[in-house]
Amino acid sequence: MAMTMNGEVQLAAPPQTVWEKLNDVETLKACIPGCEQLDKLSDTEMQAVATVKIGPVKARFKGKVTLSDLDPPHGYKISGQGDGGVAGFAKGGATVKLTPKDGGTLLSYDVDAQIGGKLAQLGQRLVNGAAKKVADDFFSNFATAVNPKAG
Repeated sequence: MAMTMNGEVQLAAPPQTVWEKLNDVETLKACIPGCEQLDKLSDTEMQAVATVKIGPVKARFKGKVTLSDLDPPHGYKISGQGDGGVAGFAKGGATVKLTPKDGGTLLSYDVDAQIGGKLAQLGQRLVNGAAKKVADDFFSNFATAVNPKAG
């Protein structure tokens, strides 16, 4: 099952600060919903473990995350794939763009993802709703991490 999502969030920090936070393992680990482990393997690769619940299915995904098309401090492409055992798999990527706006940074993202296995049998609406919630939670957490005073 394929999904696409996009959105944008206005951050009160300058693009360079946002860029640094987007590349900081501790910040990402704290912002990714359900993230249990995030280890930096190189400047462009990380290994992750995250638990995600979608409807009645709870899965612990293990996978790799790769950063590519790096254009500091304007954006990058982040892609990854995870194996959730019997629950299935997830893979996908997001193009993240940072644009100076209103004294801060407008972060926009376009996500393409694909899931298979039991998760794909849950139905498009349920999976899309859960995926959107994870994305919204991440960017809400990230906005707080970038500008703690805004919370």
